[in-house]
Amino acid sequence: MRLKKSFMAAAAAAIAVLTFSLAADPFTTTVSASAEETCYSELTGEPIDSAIRDQRPVAAVVDNESISYPHFGTAEGDVVYELINSTANGYITRLMVLVKDWAKITQLGSIRSARNTNIMLAGEWNAVLCHDGGPYFVDSLFAKGYAAQHFSGGFSRVNNGKATEFTEYIMTGNLEEKFNASGFSRTYNEYAPERESHFLFAENGTERDLSGYGIPAGSIQLPFPHTSSALTYNAQTMTYDYSAYGQLHTDAEDGQVLTFKNVLIQKCDYTTLDNHGYMVYNVVQENMPGYYITNGSAEKITWTKSSENGLTRYFDENGQELVINRGKTYITLVPDSMWDSIVIQ
Repeated sequence: MRLKKSFMAAAAAAIAVLTFSLAADPFTTTVSASAEETCYSELTGEPIDSAIRDQRPVAAVVDNESISYPHFGTAEGDVVYELINSTANGYITRLMVLVKDWAKITQLGSIRSARNTNIMLAGEWNAVLCHDGGPYFVDSLFAKGYAAQHFSGGFSRVNNGKATEFTEYIMTGNLEEKFNASGFSRTYNEYAPERESHFLFAENGTERDLSGYGIPAGSIQLPFPHTSSALTYNAQTMTYDYSAYGQLHTDAEDGQVLTFKNVLIQKCDYTTLDNHGYMVYNVVQENMPGYYITNGSAEKITWTKSSENGLTRYFDENGQELVINRGKTYITLVPDSMWDSIVIQ
């Protein structure tokens, strides 16, 4: 098992190694300052309780079909992926919601089946994937060491008047029971990421500001025909509010808007697995195009993922590893055939 140092120590070491200084970046602005020793989340770069410093996140597969709305608990996600689930049904998407402090979950879902892409992306976080089954294509991946610890089905059922497939949710105590019954490691194990922070975050007390050179990005229309997914910059919160089916996404649990400090869009082709729409993104690639979007502006980036459970690393146009702002992050993978239909304005 990896013995983790405090995140602050690791962040300080990373900053020392970098040949460029965020403080010297003309597009970085100071927002606050604190010399307090504290622990920071590897998912958001924000302060967390030291008791969960080494705790693995969970990654919950959440239905994104309109009948599954309203969602519960998605606004609690630290990182949220939106991924095409099938080439059928208008390229319907599902969400994968990563939560570091999973003990705080009171209701999350509804939970649906996993795809190969979920397994590989959850693996790079050493997250415990929470889903309800999947097509037989997933079996070979779940047989691999990095993906073997996952929770399939057996979560709570809620009588919400919908068909059975839309009634399964992670409820208070479900994850505690499953960890106890399975014996799975709650803390990072031998498949932990190769470094403590998944992203490189802006120095504490600063923010990246791309407005001096970036592409104006007040709104982002994604090319997913079924959901019409979009993100709109909220100047008051300085985050991007998520919408689907033409409606602002609010959490039924507490009314929170699903909103993000960072948006990462990756160009990624896929392989069709059968005649029923099952597919897998080809996530193991090098130097693929993308966008990083924050604070109302976007910049072009590239991304690389060297193995199924290896970290996805992001790079700016100068080839330096991308530094992102602290806060929640939305990530989506857009196929080649749809890439030119993304609208950022």
